[in-house]
Amino acid sequence: MNNAGAIPFGLLPDSATVSSDGSLEIGGCSLLDIAAEFGTPAFVYDTDHIRTRCREAIEAFGPGRVVYATKAFLCRAVARLVYEEGLLLDVASGGELHVVRSAGVPASACTMHGNNKSVAELRLAISERVRHIVVDSFDELDRLDALHAEGLPAPDVLLRITPGVHAHTHEYIATGQDDSKFGFNLGNGDAELAAKRAASSTSVNLVGLHCHIGSNVFAADSYAKAAELIAGFAAPYELPELVVGGGLGVAYVTGEQAPTIADWAAAVAAGCRAAGVTSNVSVEPGRAIVASAAVTIYEVGTIKPIPGVRTYVAVDGGMSDNPRPVLYGSGYEAFLPRAPEAERPYAARVVGKHCESGDILLFDARLPADVAVGDLLAVPVTGAYGHSMGSNYNKVPRPPVVFAAGGEARAVVRRETIDDLLATDLG
Repeated sequence: MNNAGAIPFGLLPDSATVSSDGSLEIGGCSLLDIAAEFGTPAFVYDTDHIRTRCREAIEAFGPGRVVYATKAFLCRAVARLVYEEGLLLDVASGGELHVVRSAGVPASACTMHGNNKSVAELRLAISERVRHIVVDSFDELDRLDALHAEGLPAPDVLLRITPGVHAHTHEYIATGQDDSKFGFNLGNGDAELAAKRAASSTSVNLVGLHCHIGSNVFAADSYAKAAELIAGFAAPYELPELVVGGGLGVAYVTGEQAPTIADWAAAVAAGCRAAGVTSNVSVEPGRAIVASAAVTIYEVGTIKPIPGVRTYVAVDGGMSDNPRPVLYGSGYEAFLPRAPEAERPYAARVVGKHCESGDILLFDARLPADVAVGDLLAVPVTGAYGHSMGSNYNKVPRPPVVFAAGGEARAVVRRETIDDLLATDLG
């Protein structure tokens, strides 16, 4: 049986420490105590970790040049936190805009994304006076023409350009290749047609260009290539804004190495220099800000050895709080909060409680040999695209979100109740 060693602390939030009793603390708070107070499953975020990543991004790219991708994780508390740290926020729906605005973030700090914005969403974005609308299609330009004809003011817009760069990531989260539902294709001439139309339009104010090559990208040179292409295309238009998107990858499992935010900034700068462009360059990190800030705590409910096949360890969450393994085959590590420094020789597949064979959280987990029913099990690097992509499959209430800092833990999103499941059911 292979021994995976103890959980690498590099995968844990910055504040993770081992307490005097050998258990794990985050933000000065015991995970055992958090589970006792808030129950399981629960997302636990190190808020100082988030603040540190925000500051690193601003240091690398400059004030006003970092836009938090709210799709990675959004609630009012995190919207306020990143705004306090000087980040702008991008939203990809009217719902995300509503949550951000309800947190007290001004619309002037928001950028509106989306490949198929409705007329209602565009009307809301213009009426609220968001900073930019990122235009994704000719149909959207038609809708903006119609709204301007109704008397709405012409918004500042960026055109999303598809640069033809293949990011080395899962096909479902690659967005910069020619075959993409997003943006105006650079290779087939659509980008040029869109730029000429927008530049001459009275319905929009074209202020810049945008591109995004994908999510969880590990190759910094992909960003350099995309930046060079988009900067080169932008040069003749002399536009003041250039946004090269987000998607910077993070390490999820032992042995993975991801570029730092500083590495990312250097690659983007190199690409822009190669194109001879010195426009203001902005980025849209989401995963890089929040992913490794959080762990999810579960309780082990069933351990089922199948001789000659495998052992299943079932926990009280699953694909309803983290669908990434099901969608993308994403890998994770796991450990026991009571013993984070324990060796992990025990091979198992960690699964959830849902009625799907594909309800898998860790395909090939390594756990301490004494893992038992009733143990808490924690999965790190769950701060992005877990809570935000969660569901109520099997009518399972969604977990709470707990912020930990300075020895205090507080719920910023409460656990759903079974009565919440009836809130929209008209009977």
